[in-house]
Parts: sequence; C-alpha cells; structure tokens
Amino acid sequence: MNTEDDDDMKPEYDFSRAERGKHFAGADAVFHIPVYLDQDVQTFLMEKAASKGVALDRLVNDLLKSDIEAFRTLG
Repeated sequence: MNTEDDDDMKPEYDFSRAERGKHFAGADAVFHIPVYLDQDVQTFLMEKAASKGVALDRLVNDLLKSDIEAFRTLG
C-alpha cells in the first residue's frame, strides 16, 4: 500500500516533458563491463596492438580466448 508518507516524490519534480522508456535498454540489451588494467600492462598491450596493426580490444580478447582455451585443456 502506497501512502503519502511512503512517497519520496517532491511536489517540485516536473515530469511534464518526460519521455517514458527513453533510457530503457530493453530485455536483450548487452552491457559491457569496464576492465581496468595496471598502467604497465596497458602500455605493453597498446604497444603490442599498434605493432601488430590491430585494435587493443581485439588483441586483449584474442589473448584472453587463448588463455581460456588453455585452462579448458588443462582442466
């Protein structure tokens, strides 16, 4: 039951120009998690990606995929 005491909405909130669902990503939305690298690791990977002519995210994903495969092989 919602009473006036439970309502956190203040009278000065104005939703007259609001758009319902404007920032709703949807049930099938994909969210990317941020990954923070140590500075020396990031520098090394950026240099390696540049020397190979590939994007940093591609290099990191390829390295992680090979590690995942090695873990799966070793059990």
